[in-house]
Amino acid sequence: MPKPPSSPRSRPSQPSAPEIVDPRWLLKAGAVVVAFAVLCVLAIFWAAFYYTQWQYVLTPSRTVTTNPSAIGLAFTEVHFGVDATGQPQLDGWWMPADTSTSPIVLLLHAGSGSMSDALPQARALHDTNLNVLLFDYRGFGHSGGAHPTQALMQADAESALAYLRDTRHLDPSHILVYGNGLGASLAVTLCTNHHELPALILDSPDGDTEQQVLNDTRTKLVPVRLLFHEQFPLAVPLSTLKTSKLIFVNDASSNRQAILNAADPKMIVTQGLTNGDVHPFLNRFLDSYVPSP
Repeated sequence: MPKPPSSPRSRPSQPSAPEIVDPRWLLKAGAVVVAFAVLCVLAIFWAAFYYTQWQYVLTPSRTVTTNPSAIGLAFTEVHFGVDATGQPQLDGWWMPADTSTSPIVLLLHAGSGSMSDALPQARALHDTNLNVLLFDYRGFGHSGGAHPTQALMQADAESALAYLRDTRHLDPSHILVYGNGLGASLAVTLCTNHHELPALILDSPDGDTEQQVLNDTRTKLVPVRLLFHEQFPLAVPLSTLKTSKLIFVNDASSNRQAILNAADPKMIVTQGLTNGDVHPFLNRFLDSYVPSP
């Protein structure tokens, strides 16, 4: 019987040479991963800055330590600024002058503390026989809101003016605006939007806060000019505002140049409102620029 054909003997396979990875590729891949991780960390850091940037310029307090009666002023607690819930969000004090026909001052306090910290300024203005409305922005004192921002504070200043005009039925031509610290920026913008307001008082004015944040060591890795919007503008609007101004400023003020460049008419006093006797300056300014009711 014939033998079946034998199958060809298979040769043992030769082991393939191991694939060699170029170390430069590994370095590039590692660099990409590290760069992506760094970008993720920076993005989180920048987002945190964007949503908390108000804390770099504002230091509100929820504590109202005293009230006008502690310094001998009669007052009424008032509530206004109704929001979408139908509830008033702003808490304030109305301090009437000795004569009801006296001019009115809307007091916009600084971006720190609460309205109780502005009582010395309220007293100085009231002692010039002015009716005074002092209130807390949202995020300050007993007013509503989670935290303040420039936009909310500006809207609250508008609400305070509307309260005087529409609820108390006071003539805007007899209302002057006072701003202290960052409240000066709000006061300037309010008068820019309402030319019927006759006069503006600025006390140690502050604003144009971008440079302050740029100088903050916590923002060295943040594109501040791109992300920052809590600007509180001062120099530019003040340079064109034609409303009559009385400005209390000290020689060391960082905004002194902005004050000097303010549009006329203006009176500049080199001291703070609560430093020394300011009533001659206030009375002269009021006689010159605020019409009697």
